[in-house]
Order: sequence, then C-alpha cells, then structure tokens
Amino acid sequence: MKTSTQYDVVIIGGGLVGASLAAALKQSGLSLALVEAGPAPQLGDATQPDDWDCRIYAISPGSRRYLEDSGAWALLDESRIAPVEEMRVFGDIDSKIEFSAYQMGAPELACILENRLLQHALWQILAEQDNLDLIHPARCAALDISDQAAKLTLEDGRTISAKLIVGADGRNSWVRNQAGLNAAPVDYQHHGVVANFTCELPHRGIAHQWFAPDGILALLPLPDNRLSMVWSVTPERSAELMALSNEALCEQVNAASLSTLGKLNVITPAAAFPLRLLTLPHVSAPRVALIGDAAHNMHPLAGQGVNTGFRDARELAEQLLNRGGCNDCGDAQLLRRYDRKRREDIATMQGTTYALKNLFCNDDPILRSLRNLGLNATNHLVPFKKSLMRHAFN
Repeated sequence: MKTSTQYDVVIIGGGLVGASLAAALKQSGLSLALVEAGPAPQLGDATQPDDWDCRIYAISPGSRRYLEDSGAWALLDESRIAPVEEMRVFGDIDSKIEFSAYQMGAPELACILENRLLQHALWQILAEQDNLDLIHPARCAALDISDQAAKLTLEDGRTISAKLIVGADGRNSWVRNQAGLNAAPVDYQHHGVVANFTCELPHRGIAHQWFAPDGILALLPLPDNRLSMVWSVTPERSAELMALSNEALCEQVNAASLSTLGKLNVITPAAAFPLRLLTLPHVSAPRVALIGDAAHNMHPLAGQGVNTGFRDARELAEQLLNRGGCNDCGDAQLLRRYDRKRREDIATMQGTTYALKNLFCNDDPILRSLRNLGLNATNHLVPFKKSLMRHAFN
C-alpha cells in the first residue's frame, strides 16, 4: 500500500455495488481507495455441492454485461449459476402474466447467483488492482467536506483525503447521514423470509411468483433441482414461519405455491429481514455520491434492488471515465449529472414495486377484481410486456 493518503475517489463499503464500482474504474488512471468495515470476504466452503448461500440475486443481462466488463463474471463457477428462461407471475383469482426470454429474443431473462460467490469474484479483481488501496477492516469516524476535498477520519485515527467520497455502505449508510442526505424510510410492514430448497419436479429455468393478499411468494431457480425462496409477509406471519420446523415450512411453501414444484426439502435455514422504502430527494451532495442501498431501498418483489445499485455504479463510473478535461472527480457539475441521470430509473423502480405491493396485498374486493383483470389483460399485450422487460432487465 502506498503511504499517501490522498486519492481521487474513496469508496466506503465493499459489498457488491461498492466493489463493482472500484473494479469498473481499474483502467481509469484514478487513484482509488476502498474502505470496508469487515475483513475481506472468504470463499470458504461455498463451492461445496450442499452449501448454498441464502442471499440470492437475480442478475439482469445489463448487470451481467457490466460485471463482464470488469472481469468479475469470468471468475464465477458457472455450475453455481442458474439462468431464468421464463417468469410466471400469478394473481389471486386465476390470473397470471408470463415473460419469456424467447419473446425477448434473448438467451435468458436473468441469472440467479449467490451473493458470496459474486462478492468473492469482485474482491479477486480488487486484490490485483494497481490503482486501488484496500483499507480493511476499518470503521469511519468523521467526514469533513471543504470546497477542495473531503477528509475522512477513521476510528484508528488515520485520515484520508479524496476529491470524491462514494457511499456504498448499505441501507443504514453512515456516509448518507454525514452528507445530510437522510430521509425518513417508509416501513412496508413486511418481512422478507428467505430459504433454499431442493424440489421434486424440475423447475426448467422458470421463476415463479404468487401475489396474494397475505403476502408475495417468489421461487427462483437454482442449479439442478434447487430453488431459492423469497416470501414477503407481515412481521407476525414472518415470526410464525421462522418458528416452524423444516418439514412444516416446506408444507407451508408447498401450499402457497400450489405444489407447483412437488415435494420440497430445506437445504439452508430460513432467515428474515424487514422491508422498507427509502426515497431520497438527491443521491449526491458536495463531494459525495451515493450508490446501492445507501441511495435507495425498495421492495424485493421484482428482484431489482441490486440491479438498480449496479446501474448506479455503472452510471457513476461512466461520469468519472468521461469527465473531459475536468480533473476534479468531485466536481459539482459532474455530481449533478450523475444525480439527474439516476433519478428517473430509481423513481420508476421504487414506484412500481411500491404500487404492486399495495395493490396485491389488499383485501378490497373491487381492487382484487381490477388487479387480476389487469394482469390477464397485460399478459396478451406482447409489445407492452417487451417494454416492461427491457426496463427491468436492462
């Protein structure tokens, strides 16, 4: 590590989105540092056949291209990746909408991938990156912003100067708070319950989702006859599910999914986390840019949280790589462009997921009829479905 503590860009948070930004800037000529509170991720036993991460992401084709450009995708074990060739979404009164890669003229709609495998691949890139210093484990203590630079003080007393601080430190972002970009989150009054299973019947690369007044259940394909569950339910229902034995949980999932994939067996213990909506008026401030969960929180029903975060990182990298004659990575005009470019995409994804959650998790009989009628009608509008897919899977 170089002794200088002055950088062009300092990224705080080494999760998927923060690490991807650092990797995207490896040929930029910029001096970078990444500050991560925890140790470097370890692969451990993740490649063992029966050990699966319950944190699963649906990576869109656009996000895949972004990760391919950095070299991270090539480091992944393809036997741990499952393509989604079709998506079937069901309402609660004999209604459904189907999306297919064939209709899009694409090989897949998305790829289902474990968090820790992608994290490890990205950190392999970072470990060999000449223009990057990895500072970990290290916690931030103070952030001082001036017209010329931002000064970051770590808990161990070290100070780091940067033209731009990037907050990639998650939903409870310290950087966001220090930059004064906070807003009150909206509690969805739902928890996401996740677990992985083996299934009796082949899933054939099909992702399934059921919307019902008492929750939203998604079953996503994993390699071979395995699947990943994300079940959005009330906190009370979440507590009930978490208290069940593995056998009883399988019975509940089977009932909610109409036994579509036959008998299920748990292969990773269930976990639960609260869901919320966080909308910020801006995702940048003087010498600060936010990306990923630090910039927005949304409902996971469309699987777009991490993809929206990758689009943040991709756009910020593009602005930094194409800044013309400007040598200042924290230039106010550059940050305003980034903020403006991200506004519509974030608002669209948040608005769509919020509306769908409130539309379907509702017992109103009139809404119930209208939502299911609309789902069936949309299923026959192929051009409209293609438009929806282009945006969601970009």
